Parts: sequence; C-alpha cells; structure tokens
Amino acid sequence: MYRKALPALLAAASLLVTAPATTATAATAAPGTVDVAPGVTLTQLTLGAKNDDDFWTVHVYLPAVIDGPLNRAATALGPREIADRVAATLREKGFEPRVEQVDLPAFADRPAGVLGWIVRVGRYATAAEAATGLAQVKAAGLTGGTRYTAQDGTDAGAPQRVHVLRVDFRRFRGTVDTDFGPTLSGMETLTDLISSSGAVAGVNAQWFLNSSPTGLYVKDGRLIGSATQGRGGIRITQGGRRLETDAYTAHVTLRAGGDTVEIDGVNRLPGEIWNCGGVGGDVPTEKPQHDFKCTDPSELVRFTPEWGTPPVGAGAEAVLDARGKVLAVNTARGAAVPAGGSTIQAIGDSADWLLAHAAPGRRLTVTERVEDSRGRRVPLTPDTTILQVGPTLVRDGRVSVNAAADGIIRDGADQTFTYNWTVRANPRSMVGVDDRGRLMLVVVDGRQDGYSEGLGIAQGAELMKRLGAVEAMNLDGGGSSVMATSRDGILNHPSDATGQRALGNVLLVRPGR
Repeated sequence: MYRKALPALLAAASLLVTAPATTATAATAAPGTVDVAPGVTLTQLTLGAKNDDDFWTVHVYLPAVIDGPLNRAATALGPREIADRVAATLREKGFEPRVEQVDLPAFADRPAGVLGWIVRVGRYATAAEAATGLAQVKAAGLTGGTRYTAQDGTDAGAPQRVHVLRVDFRRFRGTVDTDFGPTLSGMETLTDLISSSGAVAGVNAQWFLNSSPTGLYVKDGRLIGSATQGRGGIRITQGGRRLETDAYTAHVTLRAGGDTVEIDGVNRLPGEIWNCGGVGGDVPTEKPQHDFKCTDPSELVRFTPEWGTPPVGAGAEAVLDARGKVLAVNTARGAAVPAGGSTIQAIGDSADWLLAHAAPGRRLTVTERVEDSRGRRVPLTPDTTILQVGPTLVRDGRVSVNAAADGIIRDGADQTFTYNWTVRANPRSMVGVDDRGRLMLVVVDGRQDGYSEGLGIAQGAELMKRLGAVEAMNLDGGGSSVMATSRDGILNHPSDATGQRALGNVLLVRPGR
C-alpha cells in the first residue's frame, strides 16, 4: 500500500515555491491559484489518487496485558505476543486475521523503530460493509473499530486536498495575528471571527480544552495562557512579517514582601494541566504529553480580564487591581476580575500560602519570564504574539520534528495515542514561512475516504518543506482544521459531520487600515 510517490505527487506543490503574484500566467504555472487580497493568494491542490490498494478493514483492539480480557480490550496496538494471542483467538472463531507491524518514522529526537503490532480482519469496499464485519467480530467476544487503509499514514500516494494561503508582505499592507471570541473561556467559529474582525482570511490555531486555548499564549505582549514547558511554538512579530519557530518555557512568579512563589498557571482551571508540561509537582509527569491531563491538588492560577468569569470552587483567592494592590481576600474562589487587574486563585496547600501572604491593601507583585530553547529571555513587547502549538515541522529549511520533546510520543506501554495521532493520517493545519518571507497558512483535509485522507506528522513536515517552508509548525488539526475567507466562507471540508467547530483561538489575515 505504500506507493512511495511523495516527490512526484508534490511536484505540483513545488510550483508554489516559485510562483509569482497571481495573474493569468501565474495561475497556469500554479493551477488553482487566485487572489484573496493584494499580496494574499490561495492555491488549492489535489494530490494523489485512490486505487485498488485502498480498502476498509476491521481493526481489532488488543488487551493491555497478555492475559487481559478480550471483550474489554481498548488498545490499538501492542507487543507481538499480545497481537498473536488475539489473532489466534480470531482464527479459532473462524476469522482470517492479519498481524501487521507498525513502524514509527524517524524524528529529530527519536530514531525510527517498531511502534507495535496490530490485528486486522477483512477487506471491504465500503465503510458499511466494514461495520458489518466489526459487528461479527464483536459478536465473537472481541472489540475493535473500522479503518480505511489509505489513512494509515504510510501511503504517500493517498488522495489529498491541500489549501495554501500565502501572504506576501511586499504587497500586503495588513497584518497576520491571532484572535479569540469575547472571552478566552468560550469558543467561536472561524467564520464568525473573520466577520467580526474584518479579516480577509484565517485558519484555526491552538488546541482547546475546557472551552479555552491550551498552551503558552502571548497576545500583543500579554501572557494570557499557561505554557506547556519546553514545547514548540511560533513567535510572530512585525504584524506577521517575522515568524520564528522555537521551544518555549514560561515562569510566572508572585512576590509578597520577601517571599516568592511560582504561579502554576494562567487562565486555566486550577488542578487540571492539559497536555501536562507544568510546574510544581504535577502528576504523573511534568513533561509534555499531548491530549493527556495531568493533575496537581495544590496550585496557584492567575486569571486576567481576557478569561471572562473565573471558575467557582473551594480554596482561596486574592483580587488585585492593575498595580497589584490587594482589593479583597476570599476563602472561596470565583470573584470577578477587576478591569485591568487580576485574581489569584489557590487550591490545596497553596490556599494556605495565599491566605498567609495576601491582605487587603497589601501589594503583590507578579513577574513573567518567557525563554526560548537557548534560555534567552523573550521580550514581551506589544508587537509580540506567541502561540505554543507543535510539533515543529521544519527548521532552517530542513524537516525537524521534536516528537518526544513535544509529547506526541506517549510515555508508557500503550502507544494507541502515538499511533492514532502521530503516525496515522489526520486533517492537519500548519503555519510556516518561506525563504522569501512569505507567510503560509496550510490546511489538509482528512478522514474522507477517496477524497482526502490526511497526513501523519512526518508527512505533514515533508509537505511543508515541499511547499517551500524554511520554518513550519503544526497547529491544531483533526476536526478543528478549517480555512476560510471573508469572500468565499469555508474553503476546505472539515471532517466533523456538523461542519466547522467552534475554536479557542485562530490566526487571522487582516487588511491594512
């Protein structure tokens, strides 16, 4: 099924690297390229093709341990001996299973290797037929799901629909930056944000959990989102004219007199550290782990006016004005954030610290420090935007994916997440810049058999390099992947049956004023 056709398939994409500003001639050189605004072009590519090697199948789940119950198995892949046990059971029940090896591609911080083994049954022409086969497997006392093999992330010739917005700042007089809805603790669709902001185009941006963006978020120089320590991100300055990819850490401290304590988070629910990578004793790890929730029963979390209404609960809180003067100290959480000020919420032992150090009329000092991967301080100027997303895809013109450091290779024996999110094909959204300084916003549709299958992370990095990126970063993807313009609305085919999702934040191309 692996057709090894990526260079040939991306020959059309390579035209975009050298294509001039859109004219009738340029449109011939790069088919499907149109003007969105002066200096902003949209190119839509159709790559790959469906063939007879693409089929639906039943993917049988494995137990976590060799003697685990098969009727409650929930892992997508595992060691060979467990896969062999499941296959033997299937044969006993009259099925003809296939045991297949899944390989992890090479990443910048992890060599290629065997990720695990999977068990599959049947070859079906349609999803409906595969669902019937799955019902038979379940009736035999096993569990599983259906899969389309072109979405395994190994088929470089699988169908893909690629949507590329390029912003050439030599002609474009506007900006590229981020935005969100009325508050961070709520979500808005991309088309609504384009309409309300007057933007000409945009794509989805960060992941969101608990109805708010997740990861370091600096907007207009204000730190309004907690860092996933050491994870990749993009720094945008000069209104989008400069884009850098790097790994970032952030530390926020609270000083009361001579005593200082680290604030665990900014604008997130206390005690819940989604994607992990926090500080102060989070369990089970302080390393990034994508789509995984770490916890901490003792935390200090700062809320700024951008958040909206802070969460209510047990603990303590201090309400601060714009200069850090304590306006109130409460033995429960949930007070409104004063204009220009903030609240510090505390749970567990941290509540005791806050109650001992905060008093009405006293001044508390909050300091922030963001550092890049070399430990250099990043100045948070009004012109600075940072979105922690990831993983990094291209650096200095070379494919460079820090998969382990970014937490997209899951710790532990169960590699279901790594397989489904990192290796397998999914809709992807990406951002980058080419060697001419043109900013690129890219969306690849996925999970739509025969139309567009999507990409694995390694394939996404290769695509961005072929499109000419010298720096590129992965954004939120899956059902969140969406691209739209003010003129034409949604340009891609979001994979959710309900269409575009409401989002935590977005990247917008705004016209000059």
